[in-house]
Amino acid sequence: MTKRAVILAGGKGTRLRPYTVVLPKPMMPIGEYTILEVVIRQLARHGFNRITLAVNHQAELFKALFGDGSKWRVRIDYSLEDRPLGTMGPLRLIEDLPAHFLVMNGDILTDLNYAEFHLEHARGDQLFTIASYRREHRIDYGVLETDREGKLQGFHEKPTTNYEVSMGIYMVSRKIVSYIPADVPYGFDNLMLDLLKAKLPVNVKTFDGYWLDIGRPDDYLLAIEVFERTKDRLING
Repeated sequence: MTKRAVILAGGKGTRLRPYTVVLPKPMMPIGEYTILEVVIRQLARHGFNRITLAVNHQAELFKALFGDGSKWRVRIDYSLEDRPLGTMGPLRLIEDLPAHFLVMNGDILTDLNYAEFHLEHARGDQLFTIASYRREHRIDYGVLETDREGKLQGFHEKPTTNYEVSMGIYMVSRKIVSYIPADVPYGFDNLMLDLLKAKLPVNVKTFDGYWLDIGRPDDYLLAIEVFERTKDRLING
């Protein structure tokens, strides 16, 4: 049985400049691998045998490095955007998607069990499943609560806020593609708002392992440090 993954690798990585002036973000090295190769190795280990790279910026560089995927015993093909289409828009360009497939960003470092994530979604014949992560944000100031007259009503010293965020990893039913408009930028946020408006079910699967979205220079430096300590577990399980 074919287990399919679509990796979104078409962005320019502007938040990670100056590192991404030469290389796309998924091609940045961590240890002896690129970020994207770590993801591909993980997917292969979890039984994904076909991977589509949705590319735009520096597409030829991706093709030169990853080829047909035979090095990792997977089949890699490419979906080329002639202009940026957002995170969900590229799915309209891929014609042979299976009933359920994985979609993820190409700049994520995590020890998520992709096989279990795929299986739970597919067994339940779900429409859309988001892998989520709980984060805590601490405000480094005393927070004041005031009324309309400017009088103090409450005070909180350096409070923390807990919230749940998308990991940039999704399981998707092929039925979703019909909700995605053709040839216009359409992101994850657009899709979620449209599904909520249509009152269609979206599942959220909370993950409590390791996850890092490599979006900023500090994140990239942390990814290098973490990978050096944990690469055997991340690569080999």
